[in-house]
Amino acid sequence: MQQRIGVGLIGTGYMGKCHALAWNSVRPVFGDGPKPRLVHLAEVDAELAARRADEFGFERSTGDWRQLIADPEVEVVSITTPNAFHAEMAVAALEAGKHVWCEKPMAVALADAERMEAEARASGKVAMLGYNYIQGPMVRLIGDLLAAGRIGRVNHVRLEMDEDFMADPGTPFGLKSLAESGYGAIDDFGVHPLSLLQVLLGPVRRVMAHLSKPYAERPVQGGGRRAVETHDVASILFEMDNEVSGVMALSRTAWGRKGRIALQIFGSAGTIVFDQERFNEVQIYEAGEGTTAGFRTVLAGPQHPPYDRFIPAPGHGLGFNDLKIIECHELLRAIGGEPARVIDFTTGLAIERTVHAMAQSHRESRWVEV
Repeated sequence: MQQRIGVGLIGTGYMGKCHALAWNSVRPVFGDGPKPRLVHLAEVDAELAARRADEFGFERSTGDWRQLIADPEVEVVSITTPNAFHAEMAVAALEAGKHVWCEKPMAVALADAERMEAEARASGKVAMLGYNYIQGPMVRLIGDLLAAGRIGRVNHVRLEMDEDFMADPGTPFGLKSLAESGYGAIDDFGVHPLSLLQVLLGPVRRVMAHLSKPYAERPVQGGGRRAVETHDVASILFEMDNEVSGVMALSRTAWGRKGRIALQIFGSAGTIVFDQERFNEVQIYEAGEGTTAGFRTVLAGPQHPPYDRFIPAPGHGLGFNDLKIIECHELLRAIGGEPARVIDFTTGLAIERTVHAMAQSHRESRWVEV
């Protein structure tokens, strides 16, 4: 078994720091697999890169991400840059023979996502996307419950993802409102509920979508206003390959919602309810006779792997960065040739095609096949 693996990190914002924490913690938490060696860090300029390398524990740094890709001691590259840069960096890393851990979404343009997926297949390297919500112990439990038929045959799914970082109409025009960042809510974070659908129930077959702009303009720093180019709200009907029907509602302007992914799965014999804002619990209703039937709330505990790797007692709860550590461990399992719970570039491309089908549906006001 490989004893060490050389890590490169491109980008050190919020998600870059999450990746750094995961690389630093994965071996102490799980105690197996190769030990990450934090080799090289890249940022937009050399000074910032040097400062972040010192903070995160990387051996060296650069203001040119291409130097990191060319480093022979880097074996796996974390890409946590803005969406528009994912394709060029991921393809370059794969062409250089590196494994890739890239944040979602894959790319802004579908053609770029297809190029990334083709390069991943051609390279034979592991190429994984950062869908860490699928790693939660309670999401894994939901998968087990569905596989065991605990709520019977699934017939309908409802998904909501809401945050309020764009809720204030006075928020200045920025990257999130710029078309080069993507469509808006459907690819900025709508891909997360799609990842849950993918691992729990399978692919989406067709969609009917409506996108909207609660605020058509936003103020520009320094004065004036600029037309918003993305859509902060989306409402989608969908059908899955297994004929399950569904509804998805997305909003980046939902005051009071901070990180909500509300999932309701309805079956012939019960219901499962989950909310990412309370991701250490899940509610289960199993149909039965009598007036005492109702939802049971199950709290995460050491009996729900891999919770036990972090905390020996139930009810204490994991956090967002813990999910990233779990994701990092799954990446290392995949690199080692072991079965792993990952959204690879092929599965990720299916999610990207679903997003672009939603955008097409909105433009053409009709159902669109994925």
